[in-house]
Parts: sequence; structure tokens; C-alpha cells
Amino acid sequence: MKIALTADPELPVPPLLYGGIERIVDMLARGLVAKGHDVTLFAHRDSHSAGRLIPWPGLRSTDIGATLANAATLARGQFEGQFDIVHSFSRIAYMMPILPMRVPKLMTYQRAVTPRTVRLGYQLSRGSLGFTAISAWMIEDVRNIGSWTVIPNGVPLDTYQFQAEVADDAPLVFLGRVEEIKGPHLAIRIARESGRRLIIAGNIPDEKQEWVKTHVLSEVDGNRIQYIGPVNDAEKNRLLGGAAALLMPILWDEPFGIVMAEAMACGTPVLGLARGAVCEVVDDGITGFVREGVDGLVAAVDRVPTIARAACRARVEAHYSDRAVVESYERLYRARIGLAA
Repeated sequence: MKIALTADPELPVPPLLYGGIERIVDMLARGLVAKGHDVTLFAHRDSHSAGRLIPWPGLRSTDIGATLANAATLARGQFEGQFDIVHSFSRIAYMMPILPMRVPKLMTYQRAVTPRTVRLGYQLSRGSLGFTAISAWMIEDVRNIGSWTVIPNGVPLDTYQFQAEVADDAPLVFLGRVEEIKGPHLAIRIARESGRRLIIAGNIPDEKQEWVKTHVLSEVDGNRIQYIGPVNDAEKNRLLGGAAALLMPILWDEPFGIVMAEAMACGTPVLGLARGAVCEVVDDGITGFVREGVDGLVAAVDRVPTIARAACRARVEAHYSDRAVVESYERLYRARIGLAA
């Protein structure tokens, strides 16, 4: 198949550090090329993923001029490339010129879904636009508009090594953007009340510096509570592989939370609050524990040894591996192309 993939213009594919969606696009592009498909990637000019790169001229998704320039670039690419399917991980606005065309199109949502935008895109496409989401809870308000398929995010298994055992005093880990909605302050509370060490890793957004200084860094002592900053893939693999559990005490409805799949790929259980996709990703009592409140997670720390680390890895292999995700999209592409034939 001749496949066009689009990513947001702000970050390269793959990203250097932070950039969850860009990692998924990179994983998908590499997997599709390895299967023999012809892939064209529309992305940031510094991207170096598999396939042919067509750089976006506009580098800000919120800029109207950039949006128009990127939409024109995608339309020109379709006319020149005659793709079998166009798969967008970026903005539906970039597909506006080609929406009425018969070429099958797919819009993947990794952010909040807006019913008005979905309805408009579906109507303008005259049914040639299908939709996917990375968790079922995201599409509760739109599942009656067009055709939806849930395909979760995944991780390249070769990047994350399975660790069958960890030390008895292995630390808990918090990995993600260090800001209030991610719950790093709650992770500190869980660690202190359960008597466990905690390692916090991740970037601190510029606009959250004061909050983090007050609620997180003030608690860091370099011993029981450590903050090590952002980590690359190799460092992440070592950090998660050596952890007793990953803490996911989120205070917002996160669409997926790829760090949960990364942790389980290493065999590390996940302890999370019941928000967003946590209940879908974590099989309570099998690959971790999901609780309604922080007190429940504190109590669950003592039960971590009852989780078989091999079960965590097996769940990722079946549902959240690069192979599983690529094959799911590949089947959907063939189905969408078949409908358009």
C-alpha cells in the first residue's frame, strides 16, 4: 500500500525526548516500511523516521497561515503521490482540501475529541473519512458519528527489556511531565506513607516551575525522594526495569498514558488512579492496581509482590507492542481501502 502519515509540525519524528504522539508515528512508519509498504511522512523538517519525508512548511498548529500552508502541502502530496490511504495523527484541518476526494482517509485522535469537528469532517468527506481513538472512553460522545475503531498506543518491544525480578528494596517510579495534573506530589505522598523510595523523572514545563518548586522539589532529599530530570529511551529502560512499580496518580482524564505500556513491557506493575484510560490499560490485580483514591494506592504498594511481572510483559506483547499496533492499523487500512474500491 502507498500510505501517507501526518504528524504535528512542532516536533520531529521521532522526538529527542518528550513527544508521545511522535513516538507512535515513528513506530508505525518503521513497522509499515518493514512490512514492505510505501510510506510518506508529513512532519517536522528534522524528522528522520522510515519512509519518504515531506516537511511541513508551517511549524505551529495554532497558526492560521501555517495551517493553510500545511493543508496545501498535503493536498499537493496527494495529487503527486496518489496515496491509497491518508492517515492523520495531526490536525483534521490539514485534510480539508482532500476531504471530498474518494481517497480513504483516517483521523486518529490522541487528544480530546470535539463532536463538532468530527461531524464536520465526516460530512465533508462524504463517508471517506474514518476515525480511530487510543481508548474507548474518549469516544463516548462521538461513537455515533461515522466509523470508529479503538487502536491503543504501543511501544517497540526491542526498546524495553523484560526484568523478571527486582531487588526487594527497588524504588517506586514516577515518569512523566512534572506538573500537578500528572500527580507527582501524590506520588511523593504514596512513597512516604508506604515507606518506599521514589525516583521522579521527567521534564518540568516552563509555566509550571513555581508549582513544582513548591510542591515537588521541596520534598526532594536526594535519598528517599529523588528527582533525576528528563530521561532518554536507554535511561527510561533502566529506570522502569529496576522499579518495583510505576506510579500513575493522574488528576486528569489522560487519553492513554504510554508510560504505562513502557513500564509493563519491562515487567513493572502500574499503580494508578481510575482516571482516563488507566482502567483500560491496567488489568486490576493482574498487571497492577487501579484505585479511586490515593489511600487505596498506598495500601496497594504492599500487594505489588503479588503481581507476576511476566503477566505485565505478556499484556504488552498482546495489546500494546509495536507488532500488535502496526498489524491493527494495517488491517484497518485494508478494510478502508476495500470499502472505497
